[in-house]
Amino acid sequence: MTSRDRRTATMLLLAWRGGDRAALDQLLPAVYEELAALAHRALRAERPDHTLQTRALVHEAYLRLVDADISFQDRAHFMAVAARTMRRILVDHARARRRDKRGGNAIRIGLDKMDLPAPDQRLDILDLHEALERLATFDSRKSAIVELHFFGGLSYDETAEAVGVSPATVDRELRMAKAWLRVELDNTPAT
Repeated sequence: MTSRDRRTATMLLLAWRGGDRAALDQLLPAVYEELAALAHRALRAERPDHTLQTRALVHEAYLRLVDADISFQDRAHFMAVAARTMRRILVDHARARRRDKRGGNAIRIGLDKMDLPAPDQRLDILDLHEALERLATFDSRKSAIVELHFFGGLSYDETAEAVGVSPATVDRELRMAKAWLRVELDNTPAT
C-alpha cells in the first residue's frame, strides 16, 4: 500500500467516524488488499485442511470491525485492530474445533517467523493466545507490539506509531517479548 493509499484509508476512516456513511462503503475496497494480506499471513501457518478461507476471514473481521464501537484514529490503528480481530476469530475457531467431539486437535500454527520454537516445531494457537494474555497482564505494551508486528504484519514504524513509541523501542520490546514467550511456551504442557 502506498503512502497515498494509506492517507486515503485514514481520510475514509475519519469521514466515517464523522458520520459519512458513504465513506464506509468506500473503505473496504480501499483496505481490502491489506486485510487480505493480513488474513493470508494468519492462515498460511494454519493446518492445510483449515476450514476458514482468506476471503471469509477478511469478511468476518471487517464485519466485526464496522460493528464495533471503536473510534479509529487512522489506518494503522484500524489495521492493528483488524489483526487483533483476526487472531480472535482464529482462537474462537480453535476453541470450537477443540470442543467438537469429532474434532481433532487444536489449530496448529508455525512461528518460525518469530524465531520462538525450532522452525519445524508448531504451536497451538490457543497456547500462544493464552501466553500473550499472560504477558499482557504484566506488560500490555509488549503483548500489543507482538500482536501488531507479527500477527498484524505492521512494520516497526507502523507498530511504533500505533503504540506511541519509537521504532527502537519496538525492536527492544520485541526481543524481550520473544524471549519471554519462548520460555513460557516451552513450559506449556501439551494438550
